Amino acid sequence: MFNPFKPLEHITTAVFTSLPAKFRKQSRSSWSDPNRQNAEVACFLEGPSFDRQGNLYVCDIPFGRIFRIDPKGQWELIVQYDGWPNGMKFHKDGRLFICDYKEGLLALDVKTGKLESVLRTAYSEGFKGLNDLHFTSQGDLYFTDQGQTGITDPTGRVFRLKANGELRRLVDNAPSPNGITLSTTEKQVYVGVTRSNSIWRLPLMVDGSVSKTGVAIQLSGGVGGPDGIEMDAENGILVCQLGVGIWRFDANMLPTHLVHSKDAHHQHLTNLAFGGPDHQTIYITESLSGDILMAHLPVAGKKLYGQQ
Repeated sequence: MFNPFKPLEHITTAVFTSLPAKFRKQSRSSWSDPNRQNAEVACFLEGPSFDRQGNLYVCDIPFGRIFRIDPKGQWELIVQYDGWPNGMKFHKDGRLFICDYKEGLLALDVKTGKLESVLRTAYSEGFKGLNDLHFTSQGDLYFTDQGQTGITDPTGRVFRLKANGELRRLVDNAPSPNGITLSTTEKQVYVGVTRSNSIWRLPLMVDGSVSKTGVAIQLSGGVGGPDGIEMDAENGILVCQLGVGIWRFDANMLPTHLVHSKDAHHQHLTNLAFGGPDHQTIYITESLSGDILMAHLPVAGKKLYGQQ
């Protein structure tokens, strides 16, 4: 008899590199007070993204910093500004696009450190707080507007900004839309909806609208719901779940692997990016510790727009 529920394979992470001591200073900020319950933090890393030279970029939300990490694990501060950068992805032209909670959608010239505003409002209305983003092969940009939404305020939004500048709101009722990615065929959008502990599937129609939206994955447990998500080359999806680790689900949305750390301090695996020579190594931001973890997977990641 066919059994779709194969034994779950476990993969243990290793530490690739850690935020150097010179960049750490325990303090409170206007971001950490509401988001970390007034606790002092040294950092909160997010948004891992690789450039074409194999350098890894990560951001530090509460202190408005963006770092470049070379393949040997050496850190360089690229820019620090008055913002709260979160998700990041490279455009094909080399600019690093940033979902900033305070400033909206930004673009960074990583060579000069110059920031420019791409989109501050939607239809003249301010964003709730942008979180994450994903480019299609044609340069269209999907991004989430999370803010402080949740089960009692299910008003989080998902937008698409086409390469020609046309903006469209696709979702306006999500309780905390977070990570976002597309299937390999780019006919399905997947969104990590943190406060409902689920992954939503948004089928794309020919006219670009979404129809018959549903739950692709329903999670349970953890200290929080899904955060960053990424698609692999086999149409499987990787999901960062706070307090648990990183799940890998196959194309039928059944669990195949669980990536986790043996370190009890690694409970905030928030986001990931595929990298390495074979594109089968995931690099993971452990937000509070400032560690960048790594793990090798049996399947490669989906090629991203800015990596082509």
